[in-house]
Amino acid sequence: MYRDRIRNVALESKIMSADQAAKIFRSGMTVGMSGFTKAGDCKALPDALAQRAREDGLRLSIMTGASLGNDNDGMMAEAGLLARRLPFQADAVLRREINAGRVMFMDQHLSHTVEQLRCGSLPPVDVAIVEAAAIREDGSIVPTTSVGNTASFVQQARQVIVELNLAMPLALEGLHDIYIPGDRPVRQPIPLTSVSQRIGSTAISVEPERIAAIVITNAVDSPSSNLPPDAETQAIARNVVDFFSAEVAAGRLKPSLLPLQAGIGTIANAVLHGLLESSFSGMTMYSEVLQDSSFELLDSGQFTFASASSITLSKEMNRKFLDNVERYASRLVLRPQEISNHPEIVRRLGIIGINTALEFDIYGNVNSTHVGGTHMMNGIGGSGDFARNAHLSIFVTKSVAKQGAISSVVPMVTHVDHTEHDVDIVATEWGLADLRGLAPRERAALIIERCVHPDYRDMLRSYHSRACAAGGHTPHLLAEAFEWHQRYAADGSMRESATEHA
Repeated sequence: MYRDRIRNVALESKIMSADQAAKIFRSGMTVGMSGFTKAGDCKALPDALAQRAREDGLRLSIMTGASLGNDNDGMMAEAGLLARRLPFQADAVLRREINAGRVMFMDQHLSHTVEQLRCGSLPPVDVAIVEAAAIREDGSIVPTTSVGNTASFVQQARQVIVELNLAMPLALEGLHDIYIPGDRPVRQPIPLTSVSQRIGSTAISVEPERIAAIVITNAVDSPSSNLPPDAETQAIARNVVDFFSAEVAAGRLKPSLLPLQAGIGTIANAVLHGLLESSFSGMTMYSEVLQDSSFELLDSGQFTFASASSITLSKEMNRKFLDNVERYASRLVLRPQEISNHPEIVRRLGIIGINTALEFDIYGNVNSTHVGGTHMMNGIGGSGDFARNAHLSIFVTKSVAKQGAISSVVPMVTHVDHTEHDVDIVATEWGLADLRGLAPRERAALIIERCVHPDYRDMLRSYHSRACAAGGHTPHLLAEAFEWHQRYAADGSMRESATEHA
């Protein structure tokens, strides 16, 4: 019936409904699901497993590449299915359950998860659920729009369930480059020395006898939720593009720059979009996610090649991509996320990393995960993989949030995801601060003058001046360091009254 999709005829006997496949699971299992920022995720099993949870209390530990689409994370959390979740999520309902302590969430660097699985630091995967475009004669699985951690989940799992998605074109076959590093301590260097190089296979190897079920689906990925560029994000993009132009003029970069990485989200996507109006050409991308702006730059010819672990697009751009896979195939590759995010490769290729901050402080420490220092937003994702090892580590954010009630630049961040040692550049719509070669006091002065919203600039000048008077290599007033956050929690705004610190 599906001979073009299931090329091992014996496996046709494994076709069943999602509800039938859900009976394979037992409470306490560790499950690896495909999916990375809404791309290539499972479409049928999450709902069937949530129904099991409602009926008989099924509880699972679920790991993925990153966030899932179709509101599946929230639906599974609300059903009580999730005992533990890792390494990333972006769902409001799941976020609520995590912050209430009802789901144990492990926030991890995205390159770390399968390394910890491989060495036994995490419980082994019992069942892997994989979205596929096809299953080859030898049983190997052709992924769809992401690779994520799927290859390592399949390698380790006792049983594999394949969701065969008929909505995904067979032209995706050949787009992937599946390479899994060897075991320590005899692991060899990863032989990747250019963005466009292929070093692995085009499908995920698995013995046919480990495939326990095949579920037929027919649904495209959830669209990205990125907003179009606005005045502030366009200004941030201009500041970053102007910085690149200055680096080229100084001879530190070529007009093709170095391979670019951009985190998921509206602001990072807008910065890449800003490159469309630039004179840079011959650029490449080595990232974890390809968003709309990546394809716009491929279409413009400014990008010559793009490597990632997933493709997460708006509804319109996704349709364009799926209808024209053959046109893009020679300029794209999808890899496992431990390769797309691997420190060895990031350092070797000299990546320029552009990621988003929730807030940063006057010394360049970045909080990208916790609201008010306590409540998880989404997770660190791959930003740390790139920031620590990039040629240039850039963090961007709007200068204020909540209609100006929150300053995104604060005296001290309430949670540190990226220390000042991993941050080279910070930028808002007001300006960009190049922190390279600067001591903490110099960093603070530059950030305050270049990046802070005018409503908060005098407040930070006062804080820093008084902190410097008190002394220290990295001056702080510990009694005041979190006063802004406390004021927002109590009064709904970080702004101080006229009499404070007068």
